[in-house]
Amino acid sequence: MKFSLFRSPHRIIAPDRFSGDHHAHWHDRSDNAKTLCRPTKLQTTPMAIFLYSEILVAIFLCFLFLCHLRWNKSRTITNWPVVGMLPGLLQNASNVHEYITWILKQNGGTFKFKGPWFTNMSFMVTSDPRNIHHMLSKNFSNYTKGKNFQEIFDVLGDGIFNSDSDSWTYQRKLLQKFEWFFQQVVKGIVDKSLIPVLDHVSSFGIEVDLQDNFHRFTFDSVCLVALGFDPKCLSIEFPQVSHAKAFDQLEESVFYRHIVPESYWKQQRWLQIGTRRDSVSAGLTWLFWIVATHPYVEAKILGEIKEHLLDKGKLKDFNIDELSKLVYLHVAICESLRLYPPVPFEHKCSVQSDILPSGHSIRPNTTMIYSLYSMVRMESIWGQDCLDFKPERWISERGGIVHLQFFMYAFSIYRSYMIWVGCNFDK
Repeated sequence: MKFSLFRSPHRIIAPDRFSGDHHAHWHDRSDNAKTLCRPTKLQTTPMAIFLYSEILVAIFLCFLFLCHLRWNKSRTITNWPVVGMLPGLLQNASNVHEYITWILKQNGGTFKFKGPWFTNMSFMVTSDPRNIHHMLSKNFSNYTKGKNFQEIFDVLGDGIFNSDSDSWTYQRKLLQKFEWFFQQVVKGIVDKSLIPVLDHVSSFGIEVDLQDNFHRFTFDSVCLVALGFDPKCLSIEFPQVSHAKAFDQLEESVFYRHIVPESYWKQQRWLQIGTRRDSVSAGLTWLFWIVATHPYVEAKILGEIKEHLLDKGKLKDFNIDELSKLVYLHVAICESLRLYPPVPFEHKCSVQSDILPSGHSIRPNTTMIYSLYSMVRMESIWGQDCLDFKPERWISERGGIVHLQFFMYAFSIYRSYMIWVGCNFDK
């Protein structure tokens, strides 16, 4: 006996055993039976829709999680759905420099950080000297500070800190012509302010914040050169100068004046990208600290000064040419800047598509971050003693200064700032 699935939905019952007819025959029950047995339509309720939605969301999340496990099987930092790699970065905020150094070591010196979806927080970070040389020299015109940088720091106008390409090159050459003037300004502040302050605190055994002193020294130097005005921030009284406070407030306010994504400027402030104000004072502080903790280096520097700059036991009047004779002082400064760069990160923005020497493809308007802090901690570049303070690594067999081409491009960042203290890296 065959039945069709598409027949009438009426219930079918067995043949009537009590019928006198020997042939099996079919009949329907009463109308009530037909009504009870007829299937009803599926009732759709808001609760059912909600449950179905939950199931779909759960399936979608499971799918993303499985994809996430597959994509991140060999990654050093997890790329989560929606939030990207940001959680890993935030989790290591307290030691972000060491964390990024570790990531770069695991990825051959270049790594692409992926920020949260629908944000502009993705960037390429590198410590590969070939890539840094490519951006700062070989293909310099293709990597600028970017439109966002100029909009946020428009208070700097078209000066050297805000300029790109030909304008930056021209202003840098122009800055070199003021070298003698800078030397005179710095020497005057050292003689009239810095030395008297240090003599005073030394005579009375006063504990002093050396970095604060260097910060005041730098601020006075900048004001004298740029404005022709000495705010006398560095003095025995250690006054609270309103101009210095206003400068600090200006630095804070430039981040709020423009309508930019909050995550963007917070990211830059956190990574210390674009910070210029404290670069000289930070560099000097690290130098004095590391020399003080290495007595043999201090002894060599003092011996060199006595040999070349003392006349009958007194410090004679000297110029930049005579400072160039202090080879060991110069290499100590180089080594201090190598280990503790005042600006640990710098950033550029690509103008057109490019391929880095490391083989990574770069799209237009890609944020490029190169880590000087990480570069000097690479054993593949500096050897197994990369973390040791060894000024001798900069001295050639003939007794001169070794010019490491791949690192001098990074040093060019500091030259404009260290010139204030009379350090000329070109000599």
